[in-house]
Amino acid sequence: MPYSPKTSIKKSLLWLVLVLILAGGAAKIFWPVEKAEVKAQVQTVTTFVVEQRDFPVVVESTGSTVAANVVDVRPQVTNVVAKVHIKDGQRVKAGDILFTLDDRADRANYEKAKAAADDAQRQYDRALELLRQNFISQGSVDTARANAQATLAAAKAAEAALSYDTIRSPITGRAGIINVFPGALVQPGNTVSTTTTATATTTQGAMVTITQLDPINVQFTVPESALGPLFALQQAGQTPMVSLQATGGQKRQGKVYVIDNQVDAAIGAVKVKAEVVNTDHSLIPGQFVRVQLNAGNIKDALVVPSQAVVANTRGEQVFVVDAENTVELKPIKVLTQGRGFAVITGLNVGDKVVVEGKQNLRPKGKVRDAAAAKTEGKPDDKAPAKPDAKTDVKAEAQK
Repeated sequence: MPYSPKTSIKKSLLWLVLVLILAGGAAKIFWPVEKAEVKAQVQTVTTFVVEQRDFPVVVESTGSTVAANVVDVRPQVTNVVAKVHIKDGQRVKAGDILFTLDDRADRANYEKAKAAADDAQRQYDRALELLRQNFISQGSVDTARANAQATLAAAKAAEAALSYDTIRSPITGRAGIINVFPGALVQPGNTVSTTTTATATTTQGAMVTITQLDPINVQFTVPESALGPLFALQQAGQTPMVSLQATGGQKRQGKVYVIDNQVDAAIGAVKVKAEVVNTDHSLIPGQFVRVQLNAGNIKDALVVPSQAVVANTRGEQVFVVDAENTVELKPIKVLTQGRGFAVITGLNVGDKVVVEGKQNLRPKGKVRDAAAAKTEGKPDDKAPAKPDAKTDVKAEAQK
């Protein structure tokens, strides 16, 4: 077959077109054309406008009940218990007799000393009369007076020793478990010797412990950020109030009566004690309680929901929405929190912060308020109703 130049040219053109097509496809794969602009995704969020108002400082804490007064009753002399006048758990008043010790020896010593003191006093009075009659010298009168004073002091000492045999309650409260019985030998100190049967046992502790239960104290801690409002309330002549709830559901109201004079640097908190009325004695020392402290108000505070605060390695921040619905992270400082809101610094009144939907937000990101989105999605009542297709067909047929 004879060679044709036209056929060769056609084949060359065909190969050239094929190569160009393949090169274009490869160029699209390996060198894609950059898009001029990628439309950013708009996220729907819930926002809150920063308010300025008086913010009540309410501190919630946990604490425990402590007795206002606790006295461990111990003997001051070595003696035998003659009689126990109270029962376990009995309520007692200050001055009530708790125990009586064997006072026979001490009473005899007192009566002997009292008789000697009375005799010395009579001798002194007689000496004064004889001095007026010039029968004795002044030195004899001085000796009689010294003797009367010495015997009187000895009588008073014997009377004090006798009083140790009657043990009375120093405070009003409730007695605990009694650790001694009649016939038990007691001694001064921390050891109480108790005789139960034929065997003597030694018990470490007091004869009995008297605990004041009304009023009862509650001890808890508050953060140092609440000290300012607390001190301001006290300087204004007002008493900070507390409300507490025990594990059994009991609720009480009380008032703060002391704030500790130093802050525990390890936890950044200070101890506080409150006094609570406990007439029914239903609260006892050592119970766990939940405390809510009303520490006054912070005047003209900037308030945002606590949920809006973002805590990370850079500190506390919030997402702020500008007029173009773009968010920015701004650093803030939280002064105090309570009841779902936080008092902050670092923003201005009227700033709009993101509360919900901030999980996937990034600075410079676009957002849309959820309230506005709902409003946009509602149908307009004033818009003209769309004509029914059946009505249009019927109208055309009538025409």
